[in-house]
Amino acid sequence: MSDQLTIASDSPLRTREIGSIIGAALTRGDVVVLSGELGAGKTTLTQGIARGLGIVDHVTSPTFVVAREMPPGGLGIPLLHVDAYRIASIQEWDDLDMDLDGNASVVEWGEQVADGLPSDRVTVQLHGSDDSREISLKATGPRSDRVLAAVREAL
Repeated sequence: MSDQLTIASDSPLRTREIGSIIGAALTRGDVVVLSGELGAGKTTLTQGIARGLGIVDHVTSPTFVVAREMPPGGLGIPLLHVDAYRIASIQEWDDLDMDLDGNASVVEWGEQVADGLPSDRVTVQLHGSDDSREISLKATGPRSDRVLAAVREAL
């Protein structure tokens, strides 16, 4: 079974709120793949996801370091925040040996490394800008269906 949900956001604050709802639904091993143009709100959504996991550390884009692992917050789940923009091949991704099972993971530009990710993941497409953004979530299996069901219920 797969599920889809589209949510409108009219501000960075609302985008973070939506991210917080997503984050509160995540468990270890869940993977969220974010896609969208530069400035579409991928990192803003991730800031909310971290907050939903109870993580109080400031979230910035990992573009130049590729990945940041944030320590567990209130829910006891660490967040692996990856920016795959500069990863040139699936071999390079595999060489990084990311711990997707031990963390809740958010992969910006994840479509570039899709073959190295679990098939059951939440895919998020962001369109627009701060004033008018559409956030489309899609589940691809039972784990991600559970996340979308929790997000739908919380909205």
